[in-house]
Amino acid sequence: MSSTTTMRFALQQAQAQGLARIDAQMLLLHALGRAAHDRAWLIAHDDDALPAGAQIAFAGFVQRRLQGEPVAYLTGRKAFYGLDLAVDERVLDPRPDTETLVDWALEVLAPLSAPHAIDLGTGSGAIALALKARRPDAQVSAVDASEAALALARANAQALALPLHLRHGHWLEGVAECFDLIVSNPPYVAEGDPHLAALTHEPRMALVSGADGLADIRAIVGQAPARLRPGGWLLLEHGHDQASQVQALMQESGFIQVQGRKDLAGITRCTGGAIPAPRIPAAAGVE
Repeated sequence: MSSTTTMRFALQQAQAQGLARIDAQMLLLHALGRAAHDRAWLIAHDDDALPAGAQIAFAGFVQRRLQGEPVAYLTGRKAFYGLDLAVDERVLDPRPDTETLVDWALEVLAPLSAPHAIDLGTGSGAIALALKARRPDAQVSAVDASEAALALARANAQALALPLHLRHGHWLEGVAECFDLIVSNPPYVAEGDPHLAALTHEPRMALVSGADGLADIRAIVGQAPARLRPGGWLLLEHGHDQASQVQALMQESGFIQVQGRKDLAGITRCTGGAIPAPRIPAAAGVE
């Protein structure tokens, strides 16, 4: 890029190298020190000269993105369910499809007053914080096996002034209380899955889960019934081809109303079910 490169030309060059337009726009805004949502500013200034320092920074971002590094890691920020989160290589990059899981979780909590919910494998805190933001009366806990991830979740909670009960641990091990909702976007990629080649920048422990990708889901489904209140729900995100297996696991563990939800592409990527509430016996002498 020359010293007379314009905003428009810089974006065109990045796209010619194979970068998606929206990625190029977000990275250029970051190089300029502007907010990622300020794309209208770029359009209004597309014939402006790009400062030399921003040219160099943008060129570096473009190359890193072309090598597979998520935009969120390059900018250090990610929008999720209306929240602006700090995100880096310590945690999985939150995906828009996971907002489907949050929608469902909020539906489950809607009829309850001051519900208790727990997010397993919280990472950046995205799911837990989205729930707390929409349900300030809820007591929301968040668990992660990574201390580094918990540190980032804690920083996000503090920045957003959304209090969470953060715990270091493996799923529900050591958790004594019971919840109205257990929600999780756990690792669900199988060892050796070819898609892992494109995910090398993200933490492997947040992605891979045994030979079939279901090791962690099995653990959660096995632990959840003892930690759910009667009528409580377990909601899980999983792979595009795992819905029938996850539904079977939940049914085998005694869950009822087992069902799925589709993601933005129309693929069933979330499965949930409830623990039966005890039946109330009829009063004596009542037919």
